[in-house]
Amino acid sequence: MKLGKMFLIFIVAGVAMLALIILPVAGLFTHQFALDPGGLISAASSSEVWGAIGLSCFAAFLSVLVAFIFGVPLAYMLARRDFRGKGFIESAIDVPVVIPHTVAGIALVIVFGMFDSTVTGIVIAMTFVSAPLLINSAKEGFRSVNPRLEKVARTLGASEWQAFHKVAFPLAFPHILSGAIMSWARAISEFTAVIMLVGFYPMIAPGLMWRKFWTGGLPAAIPIAVILIVICLVVFVVLRHIQARL
Repeated sequence: MKLGKMFLIFIVAGVAMLALIILPVAGLFTHQFALDPGGLISAASSSEVWGAIGLSCFAAFLSVLVAFIFGVPLAYMLARRDFRGKGFIESAIDVPVVIPHTVAGIALVIVFGMFDSTVTGIVIAMTFVSAPLLINSAKEGFRSVNPRLEKVARTLGASEWQAFHKVAFPLAFPHILSGAIMSWARAISEFTAVIMLVGFYPMIAPGLMWRKFWTGGLPAAIPIAVILIVICLVVFVVLRHIQARL
């Protein structure tokens, strides 16, 4: 089939966008494997590196869990109810996404400064910056579910809770899972807010990369970045595969 001019323009634009995304990541791998393969082996055998990456992944998972437990009910309420102040709440949820990372860090220090140098502090900072992604995705998921389906369940004898977890939640779950995936990715990538609230200990992966960069330059930081990208890519592929099968 012959493509029209519009689609050709869109293809060119799409290729340019993909190049902007892929080339920097490809450059990391090319630089690592072509110039310093030994550095990757050294990093892959370092307990410090795996400890920082493991802590980042675990804390990010906990932040998603917190956002799920408290955020999904909020998302359902926003999707199903109209009330005074709803617009303010929806705007407030988006604040962590739009403010600079340094502002987020300062705000967190003021309220949660007592969690300095703790894993709890890391989870709080990650939850603050990443929860909006899960909440907003869950809200759109619930909005996509026809309320009449829940009403039918209620007329058949289901309680309000049963209508929620047997009808609305399963139908909205693909959106919730998508939001959870992006929330985890956002959490694991956070640096500024975590470092400002917690400091460099316990050490997360972005913090370790920053320290390695300033003490040893690119050769010391790139292997950690490559390992983290590979781990995140594997997790993303598995979760996206699960999501596609729902």
